[in-house]
Amino acid sequence: MFDNGWVLEALTRIRAEVAGCVDAPVWALSEADVVACLDAVAVVQAQLAVVQAHLVREVEGRGVPAAQHATGTAAWLRQRLRIGASAAARLVELARAVDRRPALDRALAAGSVNPEQAQVIAAGVRELAGHRDVDPVVVDKAETVLIDYAGQFDPAGLRALGARVLGHVAPEIAERVDAAVLARQEARAWQTRTLHLSAVGDGRVRLTGWLDTEAAATLTAALDPLCNPGHRPRTTTTAAATTAAGPAPAAATTAGRAAAAGPAAGAGGRDERTPGQRRADALTEICHLALACGDLPINGGDRPQLVITVPYDPLHRQLGTGTLDTGDRLHPTTVRRLACDAHLIPAVLGSPSQILDLGQSRRLITGPLRRALVLRDHGCAFPGCDRPARWCHAHHITPWTHGGPTTLDNAVLLCGHHHRTIHHTPWTVRLAPDKHPEFIPPTYLDPHQHPRRNTYHHRQ
Repeated sequence: MFDNGWVLEALTRIRAEVAGCVDAPVWALSEADVVACLDAVAVVQAQLAVVQAHLVREVEGRGVPAAQHATGTAAWLRQRLRIGASAAARLVELARAVDRRPALDRALAAGSVNPEQAQVIAAGVRELAGHRDVDPVVVDKAETVLIDYAGQFDPAGLRALGARVLGHVAPEIAERVDAAVLARQEARAWQTRTLHLSAVGDGRVRLTGWLDTEAAATLTAALDPLCNPGHRPRTTTTAAATTAAGPAPAAATTAGRAAAAGPAAGAGGRDERTPGQRRADALTEICHLALACGDLPINGGDRPQLVITVPYDPLHRQLGTGTLDTGDRLHPTTVRRLACDAHLIPAVLGSPSQILDLGQSRRLITGPLRRALVLRDHGCAFPGCDRPARWCHAHHITPWTHGGPTTLDNAVLLCGHHHRTIHHTPWTVRLAPDKHPEFIPPTYLDPHQHPRRNTYHHRQ
């Protein structure tokens, strides 16, 4: 049992201790101590976030905001703490999450999960708990898995993992639940798509809106080649498409996009779309035409295209859930619609229909080999880098000039910055026994030179 004033006294002491650190001469610390202090601050922040969450939950439970005539707990926090609306809403959301999930509460208190990660985990668990086919025991297992992954992944990676965590803890229901969630998300995204142009009055026009995942990927594919500094206009052929064909689970890519699907016209031929929806559809169609015209410049070593990785079930001749190169996913129905309009090329690694081992006679990593490399690495493979595949170079692990072959096993995707890092610093890269790249840091960063991998792209 604590005395009534114990918590306040402890926090007052902590405040005094932290105040003493504010003016500390951190420049005098060694590099290792600077990093260690930074880690310690992160743990303390997480622990204080737990204390704050408990206090917010108590304030809400006692009805303090209502007693003080606030419209809600978040509004009360905005005024009391002088913070923004989104920050106040996050505080309330976290307070409710740790109240409902004791395991998450303990992980946050231990510093193994930070507040932003905790909110992502809570949202993923809440999504699972709301599905009637998911047992509470499975929800608890999923929470444990996500908490364990928090030591490796940032909030974006955890969010993507949360969408797939059922595949780890309950694979027998994962496909059905996943399809239902994707269908619900795609339907909502389609209904709420919109595009607005608002004149500000100072010579500028504000562009705002929402696009569904498929439309956004098409927009990105069309814009990206023209955003490359110093690009030179050149004629390209129509964007190709690739999908899986071979033993399941075969990975594949598809390019090109069918026109936006959906009920544009109602009974009697009336167009029931809102003006904002019509503008959003028009923008998507423009990008679709741009991809098909063949005049966009080469992008990331290949023609501009919409790339989707798809598992294929040869028994039922059926495409599964698709994954864009951004990590976003598409419902199997959407994938099948896209496949109807795409040129399909097998992309099973080692398949006789795609020669991935191009041998010593060819130096550049392009075409089918580049697509296979993208399927494996997803983006820059250097640890911690989030650059997408379209921004990356294909690097020969053993230089071509030193006899290195142009093969998948001798290649790795690297962004420009990390390509220079590999060539001009002691960092080295190799292919691990599981055929994925791993990087060996120089001894001044890690005396033991433990291999490191990029976990960011594992969310895909």
